[in-house]
Formats: sequence, structure tokens, C-alpha cells
Amino acid sequence: MEYRYQPKGVCAKEFCFQIEDGVITNVEVQGGCPGNLLGIGKLLTGKKLEEVIAMFRGLSCAERPTSCPDQMAQALEQYLT
Repeated sequence: MEYRYQPKGVCAKEFCFQIEDGVITNVEVQGGCPGNLLGIGKLLTGKKLEEVIAMFRGLSCAERPTSCPDQMAQALEQYLT
């Protein structure tokens, strides 16, 4: 299943997750820091949603109260509800 999310408070404009049986099979990000987000997407492939949420929830970026990983965690929490 494809799940799209528009993050708030970060440089990235959209996350697109491919999810099958609670596992991420692919991540694409529009905007943001290309190299870092490509790397994050590759690291998330094969991970369970709950594992990613636990790793990424609450991470900040510089002075911002959130980050792309934190926004990914929020996106996946929203997907689960």
C-alpha cells in the first residue's frame, strides 16, 4: 500500500511510503537533503513500522523542534491509526 504524508516544519515536502504487512518496502522523499534522505530511505527498507517510530520519534534538527526522521515517525503513527 502507498501512503503519502506532507511533513510540517522541515525542508522535505512529501514522504511516500510503500508498506506491506506492517513493513516498509520503499521510501521516497520530495525536497529536503537528498543524500541524507536517500540513505534514510534505504535504511528503513525492511523495517517494521513500530521499530522506525521508536527510533525516530522526538529527534530534532538544529533549533527546530522536529526533523525529517521525527516527521516520518509521526507519519507512520498516523498511518497506524
